[in-house]
Amino acid sequence: MAATRVLALFNLKPGQDPAAYEAWAKATDIPAVRAMASVDDFQVHKVEGLLGSDATPPYRYIETIDVRDMDQFFAEVSTPQAQKIAGEFQSMVDVTFLVTKSL
Repeated sequence: MAATRVLALFNLKPGQDPAAYEAWAKATDIPAVRAMASVDDFQVHKVEGLLGSDATPPYRYIETIDVRDMDQFFAEVSTPQAQKIAGEFQSMVDVTFLVTKSL
C-alpha cells in the first residue's frame, strides 16, 4: 500500500515566540510523532523565503508526515498523550492540513 503524506502548512499565532515554538517542536512534537508506529518519517521545515522573490512566504513552517497506515495513525493521535501535544500545537499555530498521495 502506498504511503500517505500529510502536509501541515502553518504560521505562528500572533504573540507566539518562534524560538519557543521551535524549542517545543524539537523537544516534544518531533520525538512524539516519530515514535508513532504508523509514521515512516516526520520532518518540520522552517520556510526561508520564496524562490526568486523577495515577497513574504504565505507560510513560515511546513511539516511532512509520511503515514504508513491512516487507520493506525488516527488511533495513535487519539491517545491522551497525543491529544495533549496536538492541543499545545493548536494553541501556538494557525494550520492547514493537506492529505496527499504521490502520482
